[in-house]
Amino acid sequence: MNDLFPEQEALKAAAPLAERMRPRTLDEFLGQGHLIGPGRLLSRLVESGALVSLLFWGPPGSGKTTLARLVAKAAQAEFVSFSAVMSGVKEVREVMEQAREGLKFGRRRTLLFVDEIHRFNKAQQDAFLPHVESGLLTLLGATTENPSFEVISPLLSRMRVLVLNPLGPEDLSRLVDRALSDPERGLGKAPVDLSAEARSFLVAAADGDARNLLNALELAVSVARPERGIYRVGLTEAEMAVQKKSLRYDRAGEEHYNLISALHKSLRDSDPDAALYWLARMLEAGEEPIYLLRRMVRFASEDVGQADPLALVVALSAVESYRLLGSPEGDLALAELAVYLALAEKSNSIYTAFEAAQRDAREQGSLPVPLHLRNAPTRLMKDLGYGRGYRYAHDFKDARVDQEHLPEELKGRRYYVPSGRGREQAAARKLALRDRAARGPGVRKTKPAT
Repeated sequence: MNDLFPEQEALKAAAPLAERMRPRTLDEFLGQGHLIGPGRLLSRLVESGALVSLLFWGPPGSGKTTLARLVAKAAQAEFVSFSAVMSGVKEVREVMEQAREGLKFGRRRTLLFVDEIHRFNKAQQDAFLPHVESGLLTLLGATTENPSFEVISPLLSRMRVLVLNPLGPEDLSRLVDRALSDPERGLGKAPVDLSAEARSFLVAAADGDARNLLNALELAVSVARPERGIYRVGLTEAEMAVQKKSLRYDRAGEEHYNLISALHKSLRDSDPDAALYWLARMLEAGEEPIYLLRRMVRFASEDVGQADPLALVVALSAVESYRLLGSPEGDLALAELAVYLALAEKSNSIYTAFEAAQRDAREQGSLPVPLHLRNAPTRLMKDLGYGRGYRYAHDFKDARVDQEHLPEELKGRRYYVPSGRGREQAAARKLALRDRAARGPGVRKTKPAT
C-alpha cells in the first residue's frame, strides 16, 4: 500500500511507456468528454478539490486509475492504493487505523483507491461501509464489471458511479502522436517513422484500450531495425508487437462498406453461414462490436420487421449481453443474433410503410386533425365540434369501429401492407377483416400509398 506518486527518477525511466505517458493533468487526458471539460463533473471536482467517493466503471485502458490519481492530487489528501486482487480485510483495517491516527495528529484526510474492487467479496466490501459513512475515508474504486451486480448496494449508494467509455480511434491516434513526439516521457529521443498502415493497425488492435496501444507501440519500436538512425515501424513490426495478422480493412474506407454490405445481404438472403463468416471477418479486423450490433438492430426492424417481431427483442438482448460481458465472451451474442436474423422470416413492410408516411408528412404539410379525433377539454372546444361523432372502440363488438382516422386529404390511404410471411400472415387476415367490414355504401376501397 504505497503512495501512487513515485518520485524516484530511476523508477520513472524504467517504467513501461504506458506508465510514463500517464496524464499528469486533466488537460493531458484524452477521451471521456462527457466527464471532462468546461462545466463537466470531473473537471469541477478537480477544480474544487472536493472529496467525494467515486466508482469508475469502464473497460481496461480507459483511464480509471489515472482519473483517481488526478482527483486525489487535486484534493490534497493522503492517497493510499491497493489492488483487490492482492489485498483483503486485514489490509483494509490497517488503512482505517492509519486514517484514525492521522486525524488525531491533524494530518490530511485519507483517500483510498481500490483497483478491481469487484474482486472483493461481500464481507470485504462491508468492511468499508462504516468508515465511508463516518467520513473517516473517501473511497475511490475502479471496476471493469457492472457495479450493479458486483458491488453491494449499501456501498454503491454511498458512491457516485462514473461510466468511462473505450477511447475512440481519433483519441488513440492522438495518443500515438504524443508518445512519438515526447522526448522526456515518450519515444521522442530517437526519430521513429511510423507508417500509416502500421498506425491504423495498432489503433484498431488496441480496441479502445490506451494501455494496450502504448505497450504495442513501444514493442513495435523496440523490434524495428534502425536505418540511418531512424526506427522505421511498418505493418510487419506492428503485427509482431500485437501478435496478430492484419486483415485488409479500413473502418473509414471502401473495404469497410464492402464487408458490412456482405453481412447485411447475407442476413437478408437467409444465409447464416455467410453471415457468421462476414461477422467474424469484421471482428477479427478490429471493427467495433457495438457498431455491428447497431447495424443488426436496424436490420431487425428494416428487413425482419413484423414477420418476426421477436427479432428486435433478441437484437436488443444481444446488445445488453455484449455490454455486460465485453469481448471475447460477448462476441457469442453477436454470432447468436446473426444466425437468428438470417433464419428469421423477412418483411420490409414496416420500412416501406414508414417511408411512405414520412413522404406524405413532408409533402402534404400540416393537415388538420379530424374534429372527431380531437380532445375537447373546454366548453368552447366542444361548441366548435371537437370530439363530436367520435365512437369509443370498446363500446363495439370486438372493439372494432368504422371511422376515419386520417386527414380528409389522405382518406383511405394505406401505408402498412403485410407481406404475408411469418407472423404477418395474422396481420394480413386482421386487416382484410377490417377492410371487408368497412366497405359499404359511400366507402371506397383502401389503396396502398405509392
